[in-house]
Amino acid sequence: MKLTCFASAIALCAGMAQAGGHLTFAPGEGPFSWDSYNAWADSAPDLKGQSVTISGPWLSPEDGFFRNMLAYFSDATGAEVSYVGSDSFEQQIVIDAEAGSAPNIAVFPQPGLAAVMAGKGQLDPLGSGMADWVRDNYSAGQSWVDLGTYADKDGNDQMYGFFFNVNVKSLVWYNPENFEDAGYEVPTTMEGLRALTEQIVADGETPWCIGLGSGAATGWPATDWVEDIMLRTQPPEVYDAWTTNEIPFDDPRVVAAIEEFGWFARDDAKVAGGSGAVASTDFRDSPKGLFTSPPQCYMHRQASFVPAFFPEDVEFGVDTDFFYMPSYESKDLGNPVLGGGTLMAVTDASDATMALMDFLKQPIAHEIMMAQTGFLTPHSGVNLEAYKDDTLRGLGEILLGATTFRFDGSDLMPGAVGAGTFWTGMVDYAGGKDAATVAAEIQASWPK
Repeated sequence: MKLTCFASAIALCAGMAQAGGHLTFAPGEGPFSWDSYNAWADSAPDLKGQSVTISGPWLSPEDGFFRNMLAYFSDATGAEVSYVGSDSFEQQIVIDAEAGSAPNIAVFPQPGLAAVMAGKGQLDPLGSGMADWVRDNYSAGQSWVDLGTYADKDGNDQMYGFFFNVNVKSLVWYNPENFEDAGYEVPTTMEGLRALTEQIVADGETPWCIGLGSGAATGWPATDWVEDIMLRTQPPEVYDAWTTNEIPFDDPRVVAAIEEFGWFARDDAKVAGGSGAVASTDFRDSPKGLFTSPPQCYMHRQASFVPAFFPEDVEFGVDTDFFYMPSYESKDLGNPVLGGGTLMAVTDASDATMALMDFLKQPIAHEIMMAQTGFLTPHSGVNLEAYKDDTLRGLGEILLGATTFRFDGSDLMPGAVGAGTFWTGMVDYAGGKDAATVAAEIQASWPK
């Protein structure tokens, strides 16, 4: 499941991000890659009189941060850039493309719709040069190439999507003071995480807070657990085949991943409130046990958005911190990261449009965003000091350490499964139903 927070208004602003051409961060100042930007600007084409139109899902305040970044492209080239944000972007871009009035660039919240439009000939490929650049300059670069590559209308795979702003889900949150008081250390392997879980139980404490409640979407937090476990127990190609049903949901490898989630969640001694409370506890309330005195739990696995549900007085680095949900040392599958992200795709190519896509490869384009908002990037050339706070910097470091990146598997499955039977099946499993039975029922629901 993806949680996205945007205001429900449509905003439009053309040209420079600030009145009078003011740049948000003065050139030459701050932790930005000015040398590479200046080198790019010196050779950039003169695009005065040309314009680039962009549409996407970002609304206030994210749209303003985005325009602030685009101002540096305009300053170097003279081109005017306009961005339109919409809370119904995915419907509007289809209408515009069918009508032949698509913007130059569309910002897709996830790959599915972009892949469909590429197959209809409604996107322009970015070319092998972009694929090579991403492969060489993004951590887990091949993953990002794969996620941005779709079949064209003739069935030939081409790269269409350039990922710009991603999120991280493979996180375990904890209270540093509680760890210090108990003498626990952050584990760096999955074997170590399991050992720590058992140690906390042996000490008479409860290691985990887990809650699956989310109204009509109850169950989705467990799907994230299973997806992370799949990436840590199976090669990425198996994960990919699972999300498309090339291997069935009741494959023994998938059943084993569900059962490994159960190792954490179906043991009364390991989860706050006992295993019977897992399905009924709201996911927004579940992390609060980290901050009680004495603590109700020591760890909580959740994505980067979860601090929004922490108590107001919680201070990052003092009351809370996170670590990467580690991989198995014994399985030699690298450091996979589960998450999501937005991608830029060209819907109406022009010289100015392709120049802007080239600009988005520059570290400065990412750093200006990093300094303003919760923007994360796998670009290995950025200065991590540009992140606006330590939390984002830590998340950025996890991205840079990734060897594989994969999208939330349930988002890639048909809606009836990924936002339906997978959710309800995990609730049934948390309640005691056999994993193989649950997996078989989910498989039976897969659209034929």
